[in-house]
Amino acid sequence: MDASGTESLRFSLLGPLRAWRHHTELPLGPPQQRAVLALLLLRRGRTAGVGALVDGIWGADPPAAAVSVLRTYVSRLRKLLEPDRPADEPPRLVVSLGDGYALRSDAVLSDLDRFEDLVARAGARRSEGDDHAAVQLLCSALELWQGAPLAGLPGPQAEAERTHLEERRMAVLETRLRIELDLGQHAQVLPELTALREAFPLHEALCELLLVALYRSGRRAEALDVYAHTRRTLVDELGIEPGPSLRALHAGLLADDTGPPTPEPPRQEMSDTRGFSGTATGVGGPADAPFDEGGGGSGCGCEGAGGLDADASRGFGTGHTQGSPVRPIHPTSAVRPSQLPTDLATFAGRRTELEGAAELLPEQERPRATVIGLISGMAGAGKTTLAVHWAHRIAHRFPDGSLYVNLRGHDPSGSRTDPGEAIETFLVALGVAPQAVPEGLDAQAALYRSVLADRRVLIVLDNARDTEQVVPLLPAAPGCLVIVTSRSRLSGLVARHGAHPLTLSLLSDEESLELLARRLGEARVDAEPEAARAIVGLCARLPLALSIVAARAALHPGFRLADIAAELREDHGSLDAFSGGDSGTDARAVFSWSYHALSSEAAGLFRRLALHPGPDITAAAAAALSGVAPRPVRTLLTELTGASLLIERAPGRFVFHDLLRAYAGELTERHDGEGERGAARLRMYDHYLRTAHHASAVLGPFRETIPLPQSPTDSEPLRFNNSKQATAWLGTERHVLRSVVEHAAAHGHHDHAWRTACILDLHFDRLGYWHDLMEINKAGLRAARALGDRVGEAHGLRALGFGHTRFGHTDEALRLLGSALELFRAAGDASGRARTHRCLAYQNNRIGRYDVALGHYAQATELYRSLGHRSGEASVLNEVGWTYILLGDAGNAVEHCEKAVALHQEVGDLSGEAAAQDSVGYAHHHLGNHGAAVARFELAVNLYRELGNPHLEADTLRHLGDSHRATGDHAAARTAWTTALALLEEAGHAEADEVKRELRALEREEPSA
Repeated sequence: MDASGTESLRFSLLGPLRAWRHHTELPLGPPQQRAVLALLLLRRGRTAGVGALVDGIWGADPPAAAVSVLRTYVSRLRKLLEPDRPADEPPRLVVSLGDGYALRSDAVLSDLDRFEDLVARAGARRSEGDDHAAVQLLCSALELWQGAPLAGLPGPQAEAERTHLEERRMAVLETRLRIELDLGQHAQVLPELTALREAFPLHEALCELLLVALYRSGRRAEALDVYAHTRRTLVDELGIEPGPSLRALHAGLLADDTGPPTPEPPRQEMSDTRGFSGTATGVGGPADAPFDEGGGGSGCGCEGAGGLDADASRGFGTGHTQGSPVRPIHPTSAVRPSQLPTDLATFAGRRTELEGAAELLPEQERPRATVIGLISGMAGAGKTTLAVHWAHRIAHRFPDGSLYVNLRGHDPSGSRTDPGEAIETFLVALGVAPQAVPEGLDAQAALYRSVLADRRVLIVLDNARDTEQVVPLLPAAPGCLVIVTSRSRLSGLVARHGAHPLTLSLLSDEESLELLARRLGEARVDAEPEAARAIVGLCARLPLALSIVAARAALHPGFRLADIAAELREDHGSLDAFSGGDSGTDARAVFSWSYHALSSEAAGLFRRLALHPGPDITAAAAAALSGVAPRPVRTLLTELTGASLLIERAPGRFVFHDLLRAYAGELTERHDGEGERGAARLRMYDHYLRTAHHASAVLGPFRETIPLPQSPTDSEPLRFNNSKQATAWLGTERHVLRSVVEHAAAHGHHDHAWRTACILDLHFDRLGYWHDLMEINKAGLRAARALGDRVGEAHGLRALGFGHTRFGHTDEALRLLGSALELFRAAGDASGRARTHRCLAYQNNRIGRYDVALGHYAQATELYRSLGHRSGEASVLNEVGWTYILLGDAGNAVEHCEKAVALHQEVGDLSGEAAAQDSVGYAHHHLGNHGAAVARFELAVNLYRELGNPHLEADTLRHLGDSHRATGDHAAARTAWTTALALLEEAGHAEADEVKRELRALEREEPSA
């Protein structure tokens, strides 16, 4: 207690906003409520006016009820921060002052206060001449940061404060580096400065420090190159020259006398932030504080009606129905995919092959059938490079877009792309909702052919294993071109489907020299013609090998080609040639030569990357595998891509050529012990498990969670500021996450496998990845059973049961859900039982057994009450209300959904409240109370807009349009549906065409039509 009797609290802003009372983390509620708390903390005891808070949270377009919502947030925060305060006593912590509120800063501890105290002490030590102590204090201050400050908080004020705090952290970091340079520690800080400069290429102060460190390390030429690059970047991107300080430093480098001094710091570099808009928050929780208590959710439950997001917590999917297991298929006609990889700027040779390809598709003719071009050849011959180059040359002739997939037919891990998986990816790119993709390869291929009918699309099927993998991906309609690459000749594709074969041989001597000249410059090749021919011979004219050698030569412009050829001769023959009857090229020798030129850190990363299951890998996952911090690992990835040992296929996403992946796999087997490989895999599995958990916590802070064991590794998971980021990560990593679950199960990490599958269950369902979920949950169930974990097995059965519900497999769904219920009951897991009862209720509603559904909901309610899980109880009330709508009893539905609204408001679950408000509106609509329906729909729309959930906002706008239409207010209906259409089209959602049809029907109904 402090002097006033208020309990001391700890807050953290240097990362996600968190709060603790003793060792217990407090559930801070929805994002806007957290933002209110943060802004009060940042005012440091000064009053924040109501208007300033509204503007800070919602910006220039606040909802109509913003002030009322704000007061609700303040009331909830008072209850949270002072739970034992008698009702008749005024608040002691969050107090009302004039037209606003203030948070007493003397009753809280703050990580930001701790940060500024350490920085101030460092400044004092430095003024006393103790630079070593100053550095230690600054290091301690910087270690307090746990990611982006105020992570996850919405609103313009939080964004402004986040920027200010990031700038403050950078200033302190620069100060620490500057002092270390003064202490002569240039070699120690050089790697960090290099990584920082790559991350912040426009930051002149970092460039100055890097120039000094390079010069003092005897690398004056590199320092001059860094300055030249920075100047070009500033001119190209900002249109400005470097500032006077950086130019003066450059002049000192050119003079090369005593070398440049350490740059002078900006004034007040050690001053704190206490004069800005306000600052105070918590010192980060204790080491054993539960990181997700009260606010997180793993998404492993049957939220709503079985994992359908808040939309389904009212018991129905988009379009107000629980009928068909798959949504209607209406691909958005405006979708024009453009999936081709980047063309190689230094493409060389292959003129004969390109002329032959051009003959397949004459410029003036439209083909009467689908044209199939088959490029075959040995590994490393440049099949993909040629296919992509050809595709880019003719893409303009296919107005409906281009599709690309790597079929991974010869992937060393054996994880080739299933044709059904490729079709689903294509269909989504063409505008079909993922949940609308049917089961079974035949049905998927039929839908794919239907969608492509009357479209002219260019399709590249890269790295096919056999004809069977390709055939389902062939369109039936004329006007499309399919380019297939394969190591095999695919004679079945030629004989049965009329593919035009193009066999790719090795480059000629002239083409090989052209490749080198394109990458190294003609002058360099012409200066040493004999050495260039020797390199061509040693690489046996294999494009992959030539590209790797050229990459290293380009990175070292001072190397003589003769010396490179001599090095290649020394390595040649040291390893066996790749088997398979190809030309006998000793490709491993070229790989070995390039590998041995890597830094030891990059070489270690190269080996570790072979342990990743693919299909591609991010810098964050690479950091987890290698055990290297994220920033330094980006430098290593740049080294690998610069050496052409790794390909950056998209910004921040890296892939191996399969030959190089196989080589890296051999190296890690040879040089890294099983213990090292196992530790790397565990770090990788832990990274994906905990990142998925954080994504789920952002997307569903009130959902039930499965406990995660203490992390066995030091891998750093990603964190997300908002639901958009979390959803984007889940979507981007979709195929990787599926591979990771299966990989973890196959390598004996069963606990990580089933928990990751469980966490992904709800949100993959929301995103419509039903086919992926079936495979993920099968792997998770196998892992739980192998582990003997009955709770994990129960979660797997529940998730699979609901998956069968999605596909309309009633008997199998009921069987699996019944088995899950028994296991949860035997384990004493009330939360799992409640989720399973809700899944069973949803399934019974779909088949018209409403009384049975209500029985399951009653049991779920009882279980939630026993757990004190108010949000779960509220969601069930909403689902019961929807069941009454299905029964035709809209009056009873209103009663239950109103109770759900009140309970969601009590616990602060805005997403649940939005769903319940929408359900109340829908019930009123069925009762003919269209004015009441409109009012509730508008409340729900505003809440979804606050939450940043455009899909559910669009769904409710469609309901709103229905009610306006029912009253004859066609103008208001058009406004609602037009807004919904814009949201759906922005997301490329298939339901956009449904809204277009509704708008056309409305036009026909209007008197002026």
